[in-house]
Amino acid sequence: MSNLSEAYRDTPVHLHHIIPLDFHAVDSVPESHEWPHSDVLRPVIDEISIPLVDLKDPNAQKLIGHASEDWGIFQVTNHGVPLGVLMDVEFEARRLFSLPVKEKLKVLRSPEGATGYGAARISPFFSKFMWHEGFTIIGSSSVDHAKQLWPHDYESFTDVIDVYQKKMKELAHQILLLLLKSLEISEEDITSWAASTHDSNNGALQLNSYPCCPNPSRAIGLAPHTDSLLLTILSQTHDSSALQIFRDGVGWIAVAPVRDALVVNVGDLLHILSNGRFPSVYHQVIVSEKEHRISVAYFYGPRTDAQVAPLSRIEVPIYRSLSVKEFIGIKAKHLDKALSFVRI
Repeated sequence: MSNLSEAYRDTPVHLHHIIPLDFHAVDSVPESHEWPHSDVLRPVIDEISIPLVDLKDPNAQKLIGHASEDWGIFQVTNHGVPLGVLMDVEFEARRLFSLPVKEKLKVLRSPEGATGYGAARISPFFSKFMWHEGFTIIGSSSVDHAKQLWPHDYESFTDVIDVYQKKMKELAHQILLLLLKSLEISEEDITSWAASTHDSNNGALQLNSYPCCPNPSRAIGLAPHTDSLLLTILSQTHDSSALQIFRDGVGWIAVAPVRDALVVNVGDLLHILSNGRFPSVYHQVIVSEKEHRISVAYFYGPRTDAQVAPLSRIEVPIYRSLSVKEFIGIKAKHLDKALSFVRI
């Protein structure tokens, strides 16, 4: 079965872009991580709230469809993921990122690899580095890595990751069904896409760490980008508004966490699938001087050999058909310009 690890093997990232900074060893932002003032201090609107959808609401399908079409992002409550599961995965993420650098480098992602410890894959597109370290998991890849980090206590990490991935996959499947139904496409298309994606085992889990930064006005946690797959489900630290989205005509908007809610955003493949109806949301992450921020992102997508094309039978397609693997390759070369290479 074609998977994400194989797709990323064809798009290696140079080694110097993989290794994160030893954030605990610096007391100022080094030049390598110091972003131009204008790139970091963008105006941010705090008072606008993104849509919040209760998944038990009888109108959840309509509400999610509208939120995805208007915003490309929303938060969900009554999502079925126990608070204890969210707390457990954050605890394990903090346990991992608190390890000494020499320990974390034992599981450093290889240049052609997709899993393990390292910097964001989008790093090569920017002249400055980000105030971020990550740990990527695809399938059961966490087992071998955890055994290297905690030879005698790896199961406490892998058990939590396994439960979290299963819960996220169930939730992502539920949300994708609602989104497909809101497009008013044929039942055959809905069933085919939902079933094939659910059976693909092609999700990816990303643990994100944004350490305390001595000068957050000159650094950025994660540079502006869109996500590549169908949709992303994000759990962010409850008291942190680190995530920001860009809204045309408004500017950058802080996404304030809602207690017990999860953030869901549209990815590039769903944008193509919806024939541009659902926008792939442009987002970034800022850092804090006093708070070490943790987030956990689950990326949901089909097999990489699956063909993606607009599903609407009413509108004229604006995107051509291509495989998931081909799109990942285009994104790896062109980042935010990738969709323009797929337009008809």
